[in-house]
Amino acid sequence: MSDWPVGLSTGSFYRRGIMECLEPIRAHGFTILEICSYRKHLDYQDRDQVRRIARHLEALGLEAYSFHAPFAGDLDITAPDEGNRRRSIGEMLRAAEAAAILDARYLVLHPGPEKELDLGPAENMARQRAGILALNEIAARCRALNLRLVLENMLPHLFCGAISNLLRSLGDIRGEEVGTCLDTGHGFLSGELDHITTVLAGSLKMVHASDNGGQYDDHLPPGRGRIDWLRLLSHLQRTGFAGSIILELNGDSAEKPASLLRQAQAARLYLRRLLRRLDLEAGAAGPKMLTEGRPD
Repeated sequence: MSDWPVGLSTGSFYRRGIMECLEPIRAHGFTILEICSYRKHLDYQDRDQVRRIARHLEALGLEAYSFHAPFAGDLDITAPDEGNRRRSIGEMLRAAEAAAILDARYLVLHPGPEKELDLGPAENMARQRAGILALNEIAARCRALNLRLVLENMLPHLFCGAISNLLRSLGDIRGEEVGTCLDTGHGFLSGELDHITTVLAGSLKMVHASDNGGQYDDHLPPGRGRIDWLRLLSHLQRTGFAGSIILELNGDSAEKPASLLRQAQAARLYLRRLLRRLDLEAGAAGPKMLTEGRPD
């Protein structure tokens, strides 16, 4: 049985303050959330604001399942410049503290900078070493805060975008509490979604679910792009995934929140129907080849 909860990232509404989004999200049936750290959406450095949000979440019966650490072109935990690197690590540590106030389970982090780099072998190796030291420091702080750090697979053109680099980072972090988050859009654009799903199986704690057309990270609702979701969900089922699926939908458009929330509702229903189909087919006939799933 693969009855995985399907939640929603508040990053879908990052242009708006989080407080004005929570009640509409709850009214559309979502109770499990990933909290976006975009400063105009939520100032994670403002402890009083974070505490107010925590109280509001509790009053609405909403769970902050995960908290996405900040990412931007000027944040780089692998930076050769020590000042920039320490500033970036400090942002991640403050994000972890906000996540703990919100009682989140996971801090989701991009293990490399949010920019394409043209590196020689020496700088690449230096950045990898700096990144491991940074991740160990962040992971230790998460453990102290009763959080679990999870690393997200990056877009293929970015530093640490190769899944082998992510696995190397995971293996070099002290302790066994660090997990991974599968970003379906990133994985599909890499052309290795099946492979990534397989190699992350032992560490996979959650899934960021979005679709795309194979060229850009469009963050479309599942079923509206080219990802074969029945195949992916079947693969997750076979590898023993036992976490939650968080919808990460495009927040850049001018659509009203109600329209985006209706899309999120439809995407959740689409995934739930596919999961039910998988369970019924497994119960009726045992393991077999499954055909591609698409929304009606």
